[in-house]
Amino acid sequence: MTTTPFTLSRNSYGRLSLTSADGTVHDNVAPARAFPVQAPQDGIAIVSSDGKEVAWIDRLEDLPAATAALVREELGGREFMPEIARIVAVSSYATPCTWSVATDRGDAEFVLRGEEDIRRIGLDTLLVSDTHGIHFLIRDTQRLDKHSKKILDRFL
Repeated sequence: MTTTPFTLSRNSYGRLSLTSADGTVHDNVAPARAFPVQAPQDGIAIVSSDGKEVAWIDRLEDLPAATAALVREELGGREFMPEIARIVAVSSYATPCTWSVATDRGDAEFVLRGEEDIRRIGLDTLLVSDTHGIHFLIRDTQRLDKHSKKILDRFL
């Protein structure tokens, strides 16, 4: 079993509390990923309610199972980044336009303001932002179907 220099638990209000090895308790802490797209399981800071880092996790898999589960649960509740599996249709090739997509969280429609809202964050990885600030991830453009690639190429 892996040991960590801290323990995590939920307080009576359902919020995370961190107890450091020296016994210091930090209430209302939250995990924050350093590299949410490129390395989602690595480099996670535990931050206090005022934004100060109180603990660092190099790799989520190195934590005890119960602690890792708490961190994953908290991150899941805070993060929302659907992954686009297929671009079904677009209302127009001129922006703004409405995209209809199939994601890992179900079908969705969103408005793309402009081509600048499609950002390359890796060789084949894109982040698409809608008008409400929701980010949609295309993890690997090479794995998209032919129809999706054709639509996407019109915007890149």
